[in-house]
Amino acid sequence: MDEFKITGDMISPLLDTRFVKVFDIQYEEGKHYYDATRHKKEDLTCLKSGDEVRKMTADAVSCFVIAVSSDGEARMLFNYEYRYPCGQYLLSVPAGLRDPEDGEGEKGLLLAAAREISEEMGIVLGPEDSLTLVNPAVFSTPGLTDESNALVCAVVRMDDMKRLSQKGAEGSERFDGFFLADPETARRLLFTGRDENGMFYSTYTWMALCWFVSGLWKDFPGSAGGSAGV
Repeated sequence: MDEFKITGDMISPLLDTRFVKVFDIQYEEGKHYYDATRHKKEDLTCLKSGDEVRKMTADAVSCFVIAVSSDGEARMLFNYEYRYPCGQYLLSVPAGLRDPEDGEGEKGLLLAAAREISEEMGIVLGPEDSLTLVNPAVFSTPGLTDESNALVCAVVRMDDMKRLSQKGAEGSERFDGFFLADPETARRLLFTGRDENGMFYSTYTWMALCWFVSGLWKDFPGSAGGSAGV
């Protein structure tokens, strides 16, 4: 394998704001790559060793929420969230950054997931629900950013949809209701690549749909239920 490695002297800051930074990675003389990130220079993923990357905790969580009624019917639960770069409400999964108070490792990721599900859907996970780490870190668009998301699956026992709420929205977050997809509807969304309004959706929505229709959520270790206590 190529031993090429980025070092600190290759990196120059281009933009530094509260929510995003942009760094210029000059990987060869006159050749540049750009990294949009939330990290400080010393915390950039490209400066970590392979072992450090393998052991790091993801920056954020994206949650696959499956609602199961008392009669056993399972449906995938989404929200419609306004995405500013697209200028549209897109079919989305609850997601958000991991706070420093959440801590590192799997426990920190599950704590972050439980909080985001509560804030964006009004669901407080109980002892009959499960919360499972599906993937510790996926890189969203590694050609543009080093941000990483953990994928978490919540299986929620729920008959009364009136418990759903989006009143916990914070800051710039804007929501416009929920959408429940049974397996047939989820397949249709996958095949068309559009939501019920004909609009495109995010990569994480596509991941959630695949996770649901594949049935993997039923077989994945720790997904049987009763494990939501974090």
